[in-house]
Amino acid sequence: MTSSLSLPPAPAVGLPALQRRTSAVLVVSQILGGLGVAIGVALAPMLAAEVSGSEALSGLAPTASVLGTALLSLPLATLMTSRGRRSGLGLAYLIGALGGGLVVLATMLPSFPLLLLGMTGFGAGALAGLQARFAAADLVGPERRGRAISTVVWATTIGSVLGPNISAPVSRLFRGTPVPEAAGPFLCSAAVFLLAGLVVTFGLRPDPLLTARALAPESPAGPAKRSLRAGIDAVRASPMARLALVTVTMSHTAMVSIMVMTPVDLSRHGAGLQLIGLVISGHIAGMYAFSPVMGWLADRFGRLTVIGLAVGLLSCAALLAGTAGPRHGQTAAGLFVLGLGWSAGMIAGSALLTDAVPRSAQAAVQGLSDLTMNAAAGVGGATAGVIVAQWGYGPLNAIGATLLLPVAALALRRSLRQRPEAGAVGG
Repeated sequence: MTSSLSLPPAPAVGLPALQRRTSAVLVVSQILGGLGVAIGVALAPMLAAEVSGSEALSGLAPTASVLGTALLSLPLATLMTSRGRRSGLGLAYLIGALGGGLVVLATMLPSFPLLLLGMTGFGAGALAGLQARFAAADLVGPERRGRAISTVVWATTIGSVLGPNISAPVSRLFRGTPVPEAAGPFLCSAAVFLLAGLVVTFGLRPDPLLTARALAPESPAGPAKRSLRAGIDAVRASPMARLALVTVTMSHTAMVSIMVMTPVDLSRHGAGLQLIGLVISGHIAGMYAFSPVMGWLADRFGRLTVIGLAVGLLSCAALLAGTAGPRHGQTAAGLFVLGLGWSAGMIAGSALLTDAVPRSAQAAVQGLSDLTMNAAAGVGGATAGVIVAQWGYGPLNAIGATLLLPVAALALRRSLRQRPEAGAVGG
């Protein structure tokens, strides 16, 4: 029996045109989604400290957002497996908008538990952006997968760099209203998330994931696998998938742990909201603006090479930021390099993960990847606040660098194993 979600065959759809249109829709939604996330992220730690009355709890707000991204990863991946990218991405943006509204309400009451609940829902907006990178890869082959992913990641640059810099002006718009100034930008984030949801809901037609599946209905891999267990089994069966999962998890955890506490450290050293916004903007530019370069490198020189580059960049970033102290320029440089390292790890790891598992298990593995990396980053972000309160920002960076050791070890191991295999083939 043919499902109601069945698509016309590829010639009727026009695959090259569909690829371009899908990419364009995802680019627009990423610009909007990046703007929505960035407006709130810049203020979340300070808002948490204000509502809770404790600086040690300031890291819990962005951590709740990261945990929300993790908790929703598998349910939304399951939804996308059965209903396509359009349904999953649209719902994620809707949940993100509702979360932004709860943050505003929590600040008005005030209620720290409600604030954390709102930030948990707010994390769905970030999840939509993460899952969009996989949507970009649905209709392309391995030889262009890194570039396809990086194009969508790059699109986040515009909104993400603009967001932190307009937080202060947007806050002033709420002066004299019942909405606290620091919470006002979250209302704007909610509106932007709703707009991004409308773009993907009406723009991703036909759905890229369902179309890709329709192109290979007789795949020997079998029917689509939705469960967490299916994702775990697929990763366990592939050494390269295990390396990819460790790469995206540790790269993301190291980045989040350092990034969420940087505004607090800057504030301790006399930086104002405008300067903090500029530093975070530079960090986000590093994350997204050079992603096409990372995608090209991953396709041209291989995923393992770019994973090694990610380890080097993230380690350098931890050294720069961790030893900066009151030198705001050095902190800014460290955060920029931190973004570059995240970009290299995320793009190479995501492309390798998609390469390494059969199509029938890809959505389940992608959901597992986002669950794992955001759960780990959530723990890292929560711990980061305690580490900074007890020992300082420098030790936090040192601990972040140690998280990269498993990535370096696995990447080196796979690289050494590939060389004899390549030599045997060549001989």
